Amino acid sequence: MKHALIFDCEFLTAEGAPSRFWCGPYDPDPVVAQIGVIKLGLENDFPILDTLRLYVIPRDRRGERVMLDPFFTKLTGIADVDIEREGLRLHEALERVKHFALGMRLWSWGKDEFNMVAISCYVEGLVPPVPITQFGNACDLLLKAGMPYDDLKKTRSNSLSDYFNVAHPPLKGHDALDDALCVAYVVQSLLQQEKLDPSDMA
Repeated sequence: MKHALIFDCEFLTAEGAPSRFWCGPYDPDPVVAQIGVIKLGLENDFPILDTLRLYVIPRDRRGERVMLDPFFTKLTGIADVDIEREGLRLHEALERVKHFALGMRLWSWGKDEFNMVAISCYVEGLVPPVPITQFGNACDLLLKAGMPYDDLKKTRSNSLSDYFNVAHPPLKGHDALDDALCVAYVVQSLLQQEKLDPSDMA
């Protein structure tokens, strides 16, 4: 095993939608609009080998494109013009992720695969190209490395590096690639300190 993957996704939301569990009459289905994936080497000094940022055309249950809510754009910085210019169909984006991962485990801070794959594929009527067994919860890695459970529960992916005092280039919260990078830098540091072993990423 020569690399592992850390990913994040941004999925549709509107103001107040999380507190309503996306059940309000005008709340969008929480389908994916952006995916970020980091390829982290598991040899030598555990380098970041490659990155992938994809925009996904969000569609509703009728197959029609969903325009982004202003709240989502303010939160993530993703605008409709980004989707128009760079957006991929969901099956194309997931095939890109599958090819990028090369069968290795995909870790996220929490269970982003439910939005990226399960919900999004269900809404579009697609068979997921990546099996659920290929995904892992990076929270498990941090627990193994000694992070207290009470701290873990209140730490978000984009503040994880601050918690561990891991320095890195500036990153923007609620950007899928940057949030994945934040987790990756922490995992990289824990591997370098031997608080995690490459076998933990299998």
